[in-house]
Amino acid sequence: MAEADASPIRLVIHGGAGTITRASLKKEREQAYAQVLEQSLAAGYSVLAAGGGSIDAVIAAIVVMEDSPLFNAGKGAVFSNAGRIELDASIMDGSTRQAGSVAGVTTIRNPIRAAHAVMAQSEHVMLIGSGAETFAVEKSLEIVDPSYFHTPFRWNQLQKAISQHRLLRDHDALPGKPDTAENMDEKHGTVGAVALDRHGNLAAGTSTGGLTNKRFGRVGDSPIIGAGTYADNRSVAVSATGSGEMFIRTCAAFNTAAQVRLLHRSITEAADNTLEEVAAIGGDGGLIVLDAKGNHAMRFNTSGMFRGTIDGDGIAQVKIFG
Repeated sequence: MAEADASPIRLVIHGGAGTITRASLKKEREQAYAQVLEQSLAAGYSVLAAGGGSIDAVIAAIVVMEDSPLFNAGKGAVFSNAGRIELDASIMDGSTRQAGSVAGVTTIRNPIRAAHAVMAQSEHVMLIGSGAETFAVEKSLEIVDPSYFHTPFRWNQLQKAISQHRLLRDHDALPGKPDTAENMDEKHGTVGAVALDRHGNLAAGTSTGGLTNKRFGRVGDSPIIGAGTYADNRSVAVSATGSGEMFIRTCAAFNTAAQVRLLHRSITEAADNTLEEVAAIGGDGGLIVLDAKGNHAMRFNTSGMFRGTIDGDGIAQVKIFG
């Protein structure tokens, strides 16, 4: 494809949606989040600007957030009730609708890379638990001791959640405490990215540690194609964050894409319609959406969402609050 005919490039990312307000996030923490979001955008942009594919850009962007303790993915993931960190991730190629995901993994440093390996190097879409970890070893992905993922804040968060007999979502206040600035300062969230490359191909990916104090091998929407992640060049690429069970029940990512392709809704209207359905059954959260022309939307029905975008001009735009 000649450069003059090349598609516009764009990358959109999120780091979780929830009760995020200026009063609840100290300035230094806000700056720390903004810095990692900018690093994530820069990593994905470098792939796209060099003519690389949208899949590789999504992986590059998500790996940065998985390697940061600030988000509920990879290094900063939450603990289950059993004191384990169980990671989920998925990825989808909009040009072929190939997809891959992993769930409940405990030793793979970057689950998004494992999801991609499932997509590109296996006959399957989803692998879970020890099987996914064996597969990752066979594909020479980086394996770490589970202690790599442990952070003191997350461990303390688990103890408080257990004492209160409750689950804790990405951006809930600390269990048993009011939503004050002190108690709401530590924010962590599911991460995701959607990208459009110079060839006009879309891709989407999502990665998470799930819920604090989750039990029974719980899996949310993030590794489920059509719920937390979806990409189709005929419509849009979508990554979701929020109430996982409700995003599964509404097939949130596919729901959004189907509205664009079949009902010719704008991407903003489609995302808002989906979030209304999520809210109607008691959920909340956010969606990032990108179409094959480079149009994008970052929509949420919470007070904030860590998010950002970058296009061909190379200028990163990062936002947190509503």
